[in-house]
Amino acid sequence: MPTTRRTVIAGSAALATGTLLATPAAAAQTRPSAKAKPTVVLVHGAFADASGWNDVARSLRHDGYPVIAPANPLRSVSADSAYLASILATLSGPLVLVAHSYGGMVITNAALGNPNVRSLVYIAAFAPDQGETLQGLQLKYPGTKLDEAALDFRPYPTPDGAGSIDGYVKTAVFREVFAGDLPRSTTDLMAASQRPGDVHTLGEPSGAPAWKSIPSWYLVARNDNLIPAAAQRFMAQRAGAHTTEVNASHVAMISQPRISADVIRHAAR
Repeated sequence: MPTTRRTVIAGSAALATGTLLATPAAAAQTRPSAKAKPTVVLVHGAFADASGWNDVARSLRHDGYPVIAPANPLRSVSADSAYLASILATLSGPLVLVAHSYGGMVITNAALGNPNVRSLVYIAAFAPDQGETLQGLQLKYPGTKLDEAALDFRPYPTPDGAGSIDGYVKTAVFREVFAGDLPRSTTDLMAASQRPGDVHTLGEPSGAPAWKSIPSWYLVARNDNLIPAAAQRFMAQRAGAHTTEVNASHVAMISQPRISADVIRHAAR
């Protein structure tokens, strides 16, 4: 776990990077390290899908990072974490796990015990401790606008016949709750195509957290109306995460893809 914390305020001077003018022989010597870049695994949360990572993934791939953005089933904390863990087991070499929103619950559980996971990155995401729930963390500090009145509930069948319930953010409030810094034309499409989360995930306790043994990074979205910024700061500090703050809504990886990608690059190094 990192013993120091670093806060980088968005809009401050970027870190300078040197340019190496190498001979062909020197360039050849650098090729093995370039191939050794970790695979970045991008995990989306509820009310979204993997396409929310498109701009971040494009930037990382341009820099030579292998990227995978699997679909998060959004059925339960335990099942979703097991699903991601099964995907991670098929990947060789070092891994950097990146999560948005509910995806943070998933990587916190899925990374535990996997020696290939070198770092965790939380982009306006939940970073729970053992026994904590989504709802408990979301309501720990005032400010969330995702309450029962903001949701539509639709039942769906399950293999055991018991059935369950999905929650969708209502179209009328989707932009305000989820993505207030994106154009309304964009958020209207996001609302129409959102992937719901099973409401039972709200109260399902998380397991032992991987951030206690794996270095973490956190991007706090100051203007988040779903996870209050105060809750994000609390989780980041508790995890000993290297912390960056940005003026962004809940979907910081969409509205601020450059800063999001920069945080991931730091974690990957």
